Amino acid sequence: MTELAQRLMPHLMVAPILLPMLAAAIMLLFKESQRKTKALVNVVAIVLGLGSALLLMAWVDAYDAPSEAGVYLAGNWRAPFGIVLVADRLSALMLVLTYSVALCSAVFSLSRWDRAGVHFHPLFQLQLMGLSGAFLTGDLFNLFVFFEIMLAASYGLLLHGSGRPRISAGLHYVVINLIASSIFLIGVSMLYGVTGTLNMADMAVKIALVADADRPVLHAAAAILAVAFLTKAAMWPLNFWLVPGYSHATAPVGALFAIMTKVGIYTMLRLYTLMFSPDAGGSAGFGGLWMIYGGLATLAFGAVGMIGSQRLGNMAGYSVIVSSGTLLAAVGFGREGLTGGALYYLLSSTLTASAFFLITDVIERWRNDGSSIAGYEQEDVAPYLNVDLEQQEGVNLDEEEEALIGRPIPAATAFLGLGFICIVLLVSGMPPLSGFVGKVAMLSALLNPHGLQQGASILTGTITLPMVLLALLILSGLCALIAMSRAGIRHFWAVEGRGTPRVRLAEGLPIAALLIACIALTVKGDPVLRYTYATAQSLHDSNRYISAVLDKEPKPGKVAPTYAPASSPTLPAPDGAANAPGVLR
Repeated sequence: MTELAQRLMPHLMVAPILLPMLAAAIMLLFKESQRKTKALVNVVAIVLGLGSALLLMAWVDAYDAPSEAGVYLAGNWRAPFGIVLVADRLSALMLVLTYSVALCSAVFSLSRWDRAGVHFHPLFQLQLMGLSGAFLTGDLFNLFVFFEIMLAASYGLLLHGSGRPRISAGLHYVVINLIASSIFLIGVSMLYGVTGTLNMADMAVKIALVADADRPVLHAAAAILAVAFLTKAAMWPLNFWLVPGYSHATAPVGALFAIMTKVGIYTMLRLYTLMFSPDAGGSAGFGGLWMIYGGLATLAFGAVGMIGSQRLGNMAGYSVIVSSGTLLAAVGFGREGLTGGALYYLLSSTLTASAFFLITDVIERWRNDGSSIAGYEQEDVAPYLNVDLEQQEGVNLDEEEEALIGRPIPAATAFLGLGFICIVLLVSGMPPLSGFVGKVAMLSALLNPHGLQQGASILTGTITLPMVLLALLILSGLCALIAMSRAGIRHFWAVEGRGTPRVRLAEGLPIAALLIACIALTVKGDPVLRYTYATAQSLHDSNRYISAVLDKEPKPGKVAPTYAPASSPTLPAPDGAANAPGVLR
């Protein structure tokens, strides 16, 4: 990498945040009649954001981030006093995933859904701004700010369109998230009162130094904060809003919202590995067992919900819940191997859920289409028959006395059928696609003797928590296979007198792109798993993240305060400030 590139790459960290902010501001200048111009700006901004995310991923991987190279001091103030953006393998991975899903959703919306309401494209960009900021920020206050930007945009997107069910589900979504935001503020305030800081890396240092008398307050604050994140991560019983909200949203919004629950998963993974690492003293591993229990309950709830659903939209929503439950349980175990496999599964399940929401819209429109024909006309079938229509003796006929052999399958029907089969295999974890690879990676970690020993908490005399997760992973896949096979028969085989579907190019391309991405995850499984395992290793080595943030020096030319951690052996705190969070020099 050239010296110029090395100087410019750190500034690339702000691109995923600034690009959507500027794009949204520009689009607000256009009139409502200039919808095509807004759509063009939206797609171009997403393509540029995806390019910057890919460059950022290659950069942090080359530097073996987290390192000082992946820390951006906004305002040139040293942590924890200034705003800090941190790019490591995990945040770069989430950015690439977010912009990939967003590009497919935005293109799909061009078919018709962006015309269902006003300001769709600006809200779409603000949603991306909030998501990108949540993945890159290094302190809890700015995490709250980006959460609110993300949620405010999601309110408008969810209510985009018309219809009583959509408005009702949208209002429930708004109320639940407003309550979660209030809980977020309470938890952050309590953590600040105990630790004296909101910077994540600095807080990780302070937690080990908290007095024993204050540790119950610390744990209560962390639990309150976790409620807000677990609500967004759709953990049972806090997930009753998800299926109605996501299934009644427009298809491109539902596809984009597939990444929203992963924000809660990301935050839990980030904070859990930082704040409650083995170096956290009396707080080491706090909440891990409850996260496992909640994840297992969520996984079971999602599996039962899928098998009990009749609508494809509800099935897609429950598949998101199954994914969240699996990831929460995996994070709770706190093992590198399981986390690495779970991150691969996160990629596959998010892409699959997005494709599921998009293809559901096309299938439901086809099913409810009023235009139908009573089979194919004989003159359309004739060129494909092995005998003349006038000489059909000895040929198997259907109820309408038309030949059963040689009937053509329309390309759109074949596309939807093959796409749905791929989604069934991905959701159920059947071979050979990436859903199977992700589950095998997690099952391998669970069956590892060291992995089994980590589930020391016994549910019964002989069954440990890893074995329960293993069984639920298999059973949830079986439930998904049964439910989706039943739905496939009902939508593709058990229908008479229905015309061929019409799939627009703007609808087919995003669905195909998401499924091809899942196939690429399978073909390139080895390098992707190497990346996710390296990500898990750096996550569970919290000292690397802490040193990268707190040791980052401001650029010369501005007088900025230096920071001495309370535990520093070379810069002791002055008299009377032995318990101070940090010392200004």
